[in-house]
Amino acid sequence: MKAVIIGANGLEVTDVAKPEIKDSEVLTKVATCGLNRADVLMAGGAFHGAQGGSGTVMGMEWAGEVEAVGSSVTNFVPGDRVMCTGTAGYAEYAVSDYGRTMKIPGNNMSYEQAVTLPIALHTMHNAVVTQGRLQKGENVLVQWASLGVWIMAMQIAKHMGANQVFGTSTNDTRR
Repeated sequence: MKAVIIGANGLEVTDVAKPEIKDSEVLTKVATCGLNRADVLMAGGAFHGAQGGSGTVMGMEWAGEVEAVGSSVTNFVPGDRVMCTGTAGYAEYAVSDYGRTMKIPGNNMSYEQAVTLPIALHTMHNAVVTQGRLQKGENVLVQWASLGVWIMAMQIAKHMGANQVFGTSTNDTRR
């Protein structure tokens, strides 16, 4: 299958083996890929955790249609439209843990729209709800509120019933 890898002279499209899934994983036929800061940094030669370096298949978020599921996956079936996070998403097929796979709501959201959400949703849900323990009626202050994931934090806070949601930004043009 075709995939985008980090090559000796930058990004390259090449043939790689189609990934195989484990018990708790989902194989997706990729329709579209997201591009975020970590992808840009890796394309420029930096590492993101253990990810990066020559030969790495790029892509941390993608959307598409479920091709197959592992034996312990019960909440997805082939044909489901999903958005995912993981590694190696800039390929014809990508594997994600079922916990990093989300169904695309209804049929009113395109793959291009859906792929913009997974990392921001996971990151900010963890920050606001899981770690922040936001309760309905509380107030929330979000620093750097003009950047993508922080805008998601404000939306989650509003959705969770925060009383008031405040945001700060030092960038006049993005406020």
